[in-house]
Amino acid sequence: MTEPLLPPEVRRAFDAFPVPLRKRLLQVRDLIFATAAAHDEVGRLSETLKWGEPAYLTEASGSGSTIRLGRVKDSAHAAILFNCKTTLIDTFRERFPDRFEYRQTRALLLPVAGKLRKQELIVCLSLALTYHLDRRGRK
Repeated sequence: MTEPLLPPEVRRAFDAFPVPLRKRLLQVRDLIFATAAAHDEVGRLSETLKWGEPAYLTEASGSGSTIRLGRVKDSAHAAILFNCKTTLIDTFRERFPDRFEYRQTRALLLPVAGKLRKQELIVCLSLALTYHLDRRGRK
């Protein structure tokens, strides 16, 4: 599976990040598309900007919660940002208490250097991309 070409406005947003941060966020972008492709129910992702940062939406299926890539204040880490009104960060903390650094109910932080924890991240991204499916199933 190859990731789609970056829309020009999203490319500009990635280009605005410092190189180490950009490289890490582009790795996460690749994982987002690969994870979405592994779930038939997710469908095609929309790649756009939210608050000036790259964002990934499941508009076609409505299966998941928006995933945004960027940074948070007072941190040199790459940030994967989630809707703070979801239970996603709490779920990630329960499953991976020592694998990632978290900020409140909004962000999972990743160091910009070193090995990316792909397996754990795939689980987190899968939970975000199918968040609404899981919640519908529980009602």
